[in-house]
Amino acid sequence: MRIDKGQVAVITGGASGIGYGLAEALAARGVRLVVADIREDGLAEAQESLRAAGAEVTAAATDVSDAASVRRLADHAVAAYGRVDLVCNNAGVVCPAAPMWEQDDRTWERMIGVKLRGVVHGVRAFAPLLIAQGTGHFLNTASAGGLAPLPGRTPYAGTMHAVVGLTETLDAELKQVSQALGATVLCPGLVDTPLGENSAALGAIRLPPGADSMRSAAAGRDGILTRREVAEAALAAVAAGRVHTAPGAGVARRARTRVEGLLADIAAGEGAPPGVHPAGSA
Repeated sequence: MRIDKGQVAVITGGASGIGYGLAEALAARGVRLVVADIREDGLAEAQESLRAAGAEVTAAATDVSDAASVRRLADHAVAAYGRVDLVCNNAGVVCPAAPMWEQDDRTWERMIGVKLRGVVHGVRAFAPLLIAQGTGHFLNTASAGGLAPLPGRTPYAGTMHAVVGLTETLDAELKQVSQALGATVLCPGLVDTPLGENSAALGAIRLPPGADSMRSAAAGRDGILTRREVAEAALAAVAAGRVHTAPGAGVARRARTRVEGLLADIAAGEGAPPGVHPAGSA
């Protein structure tokens, strides 16, 4: 999708982190913004900051885990600008670090509600608008954790893998309607964002004792991206019509290792005699 001045973009989780980076990058291109976030204080600050930088922006407090809230966001966007061209389903939280068997039901419900159903709600609310226009694009934020195993964060990795598969299928479905429609999934590596602090403020995790920020765990690592670098990579992929973008050091290597292992397992299974399962298979 070509990104042009005067278009309209909706960004969930837009008050900080990657969402705010997307807002900055889109505003720099002359795109009008609808910024949504569950944190009303952060949302007001983001709106004020973007307007001070010259952006045309409206804001809407939104809980993406609530389908009715996302439908109200769509109504707000249409009332404000009359159309929507790009929907960034970006809102997210992280989960506690623990093996899968120690992750509780509340964590699973929160991760599925925000990171999976949040994308589903965004697609259901906005797809009819884009289809009626005949043009438009979805940008769904996942993670490098959606391209490879992420031990200790299974609820996070599971929902991220789901968003990757969902977006691939969504793009194919939209293309059946019109070649001017599409979807892209963003799978960044380490990014310098306040996702940890925001997740803690929402009760999703507890920060380590004595730590002011989960960013401290990534401090000093090579290849950590800024929010603007991630946003620019994402918008370049949207403009090029690519379904996947995965900026960050080591992300391609991790994805390649997973895919090579997957293909090796499939090839080994294909070589088994009819009716006989390879050792260890179901």
